[in-house]
Amino acid sequence: MKTLLTHVSTPDDLRALPAELLPGLAREIRDFLIEKVSAAGGHLGSNLGIVELTIALHRVFDSPDDAIVFDTGHQAYVHKILTGRRDAFDGLRVRGGLSGYPSRDESPHDHVDSSHASTALAYADGMAKARRLAGEGGRSVVAVVGDGALTGGVAWEALNNLGADRGLPVVVVLNDNGRSYAPTVGGWAEHLDRLRAAPGFSVFESLGLRYLGPVDGHDIAALEQALRTARELRTPVVVHCVTRKGRGYGPAVQDLDEHLHAIPASDPATGQPLSPPRGTWTHAFSHHLCALGERRRDVVAVTAAMPGPTGVAAFGRRFPGRMFDVGIAEQHAMASAAGMAMSGLHPVIAIYATFLNRAVDQVLMDIALHRLPVTLVLDRAGITGPDGPSHHGMWDLATLAVVPGLRVAAPRDAVRLGELLDEAVACDGPTALRFPKVAVEAEIPPVGSVGEVDVLASGGQDVLLVAVGAMAGPCLSAAALLAGSGIGVSVVDPRWVIPVSPDLRKAVGGSRLVVTVEDGIASSGVGALVRQGCAPGQGVLNLGLPCAFIGQGGRSELLAEAGLTGQGIARAAGDALRALDRT
Repeated sequence: MKTLLTHVSTPDDLRALPAELLPGLAREIRDFLIEKVSAAGGHLGSNLGIVELTIALHRVFDSPDDAIVFDTGHQAYVHKILTGRRDAFDGLRVRGGLSGYPSRDESPHDHVDSSHASTALAYADGMAKARRLAGEGGRSVVAVVGDGALTGGVAWEALNNLGADRGLPVVVVLNDNGRSYAPTVGGWAEHLDRLRAAPGFSVFESLGLRYLGPVDGHDIAALEQALRTARELRTPVVVHCVTRKGRGYGPAVQDLDEHLHAIPASDPATGQPLSPPRGTWTHAFSHHLCALGERRRDVVAVTAAMPGPTGVAAFGRRFPGRMFDVGIAEQHAMASAAGMAMSGLHPVIAIYATFLNRAVDQVLMDIALHRLPVTLVLDRAGITGPDGPSHHGMWDLATLAVVPGLRVAAPRDAVRLGELLDEAVACDGPTALRFPKVAVEAEIPPVGSVGEVDVLASGGQDVLLVAVGAMAGPCLSAAALLAGSGIGVSVVDPRWVIPVSPDLRKAVGGSRLVVTVEDGIASSGVGALVRQGCAPGQGVLNLGLPCAFIGQGGRSELLAEAGLTGQGIARAAGDALRALDRT
């Protein structure tokens, strides 16, 4: 017997389906998601929770003429299934395959390449205003926003503007499951709790928006009725839909901490990873942070809605009252940490490197300008892999390189991570540590030192490889290949990579060719700073990532494309050395 899902490839197909068949379609979509996401890895819990809501959206609104924008985009898998991309899920999140987020290159139904949180309301505000000016005000704009995304300040900036323009046909669909990655926090979460328990006057109405709800987010008929009412109001309106993350999948519902938010390739029967997890940089950081907390009562941890993924949850359990989850609010995290540091604490702010982009002004003007002892710990630095351009943490070194007074460290292994974290917290000014999303490296002991600079290999002065953090392993592999060709090569790890230290300038001084290797922007990161300190006429080669939006793919695959492997580094260094010989 053919399934319902095989008959639904477009929103028109969905609208033609009799209403009594929709619960069966929802079950088939959940089965499909469990099968495909378990095979490829990806965001599962959030998509299992939004099945009925997405069905209702595409039955009420006429996509793509009516724009549906998802915030954040990881909850758009069902939307992709219903807009003609079901057969592409075998290539989910692989190089050249289906993106794990909305993608304008994939479909006209995707209006925004959305993935960072809290932005959809601003997109919707701008799109609706532009359509009105073009005489297309009859077309609706729908922003599907998780309750966690509304802990971000930019969402409230957009609500403030939407509430002041009653003529915009913007429907804000609040997908309220009580969570972002972790449970939603703060006064906003308490307000939603009250609305769920006893519907009454909402904060949205005080801002000038209409409010409908709460609605059972798994009752398709009730959802369709509320959405039709919202569409017909032709004014900014919030439809409050209460859903359950991970609905319909036992392992996700029982996963009380994360509801299987994002998973690697897993056994669909149990939700457990197919490959046993290896020790990660995040786990190593968590261990060192807890040990540091025992010794330093002034150390506190701050995170932006991700205590588990950034490794500070264990610190919070061990030291109640010393871990602060501020929600999806990186700007507030930085400024609040500045206030803590002004008052005698040493905050350690743990966020993903990609989300540092959202708080650069606060790093500059609230932390660095005041020379405050705040430590940023940037997880998922460099190439992260299948989440694509929005989640690569590749801009941190280039960005932090221009912050006066900030010191940046890049540990090459877990031992150095502990050492550098201790050194960072001992500083009386701002510091940052960065590490990648990958299994933690085996210890790479130094064979010598030049002051604070570790010497990892000492084999001559033809080529000096300057390894930034996790690039130490590939640099040592490259050194072995170069040495096999009769080239004298040494490898150093600066440990503290920004600013360039006098010790590193001393270390590079006698080498014919200095090659810097980093998983950041090659043209404007550590290498660019090292180049400035090299002697006139000295050969310098900066290896790193291109200044471009790099697509999704495996980390090792993308690093290889950028030449950041042992073979790639050796080849580039050999070519540069031969070019020097010809001059």
